[in-house]
Amino acid sequence: MKIVSYRDEAGGSRVGVVVDDAVIDATGLLRPQAGGTSAMRRLLEDGRPLEDILSGLDGDPMPLDDLRLDPIVPDPGKIIAAPVNYFDHKAEMQEAYHVDSLGLFLKAPSSVIAAGEHIRLPYTDRRFDQEGELALVIGRRASHVTTEEALDHVAGYTLLLDITMRGGEDRSTRKSFDTFTPIGPFLVTPDETGPLASLRLRTWVGGELRQDADIADLIWDVPQLIAYASSVMTLHPGDVITTGTPAGVGQIGHGDRVAVAIEQLGRLEVGVTSEGAVACPTKGATTGPRPPATVTPVRAR
Repeated sequence: MKIVSYRDEAGGSRVGVVVDDAVIDATGLLRPQAGGTSAMRRLLEDGRPLEDILSGLDGDPMPLDDLRLDPIVPDPGKIIAAPVNYFDHKAEMQEAYHVDSLGLFLKAPSSVIAAGEHIRLPYTDRRFDQEGELALVIGRRASHVTTEEALDHVAGYTLLLDITMRGGEDRSTRKSFDTFTPIGPFLVTPDETGPLASLRLRTWVGGELRQDADIADLIWDVPQLIAYASSVMTLHPGDVITTGTPAGVGQIGHGDRVAVAIEQLGRLEVGVTSEGAVACPTKGATTGPRPPATVTPVRAR
């Protein structure tokens, strides 16, 4: 099942099921919930299996292209990210450590945007890179779960771009600017994703293929990431965990189009603008991990 978040004409949060190139609205199947959370959060927090909630789906299909998409989870409780989780990315960044020493970091929930929107580069004098990633959305509360139990807590999988300012500032700062987490366009349930180890991730900038990697090459796989994250902090429905990026990160700039795709999950594409950018007030530009001056060549397959 593919699920999408979108806005109605009045700006209200909606959720629907994708059938071919159309969407059937499922918002009316959700239980009322106080607090102003998004329709997607209401769906995930319901507690019933998604297939049970959506079994009563009925309505006229709407063309997907006519909808104003939201980030797949417009209001995630938290975004948990894995630093340096591919060996080839560790090598290109000349990093001394990877995920098993670095742990995890957080990105601001306010940094999410939807497919078709624009990354806004805030500064004129700093480097910004693209990082394409597989992400998952938590569907059941998880605390201290084992790797064997971990996947039972996944509502589905999606695509994510972890946009990064290079430098020595803390990761959570460099990756949390507004618009720095494009996510979506779909939440794909595990039954349609297939084995995670069979997935292949690719990222393009301006039509140039920059990243081409197998999810099987993750240092910590998805169950390990979920289990570890749940040992640090309780995971709640609507939380996002993103799994890290492979080699091929590179600079993005005004006017670029950035896309990441996994065949089973679709394609997430956004624009880039530096309109309104100013000089950076922090001085970390010459410190921190050093990305390659040119994009790491895509490996032969």
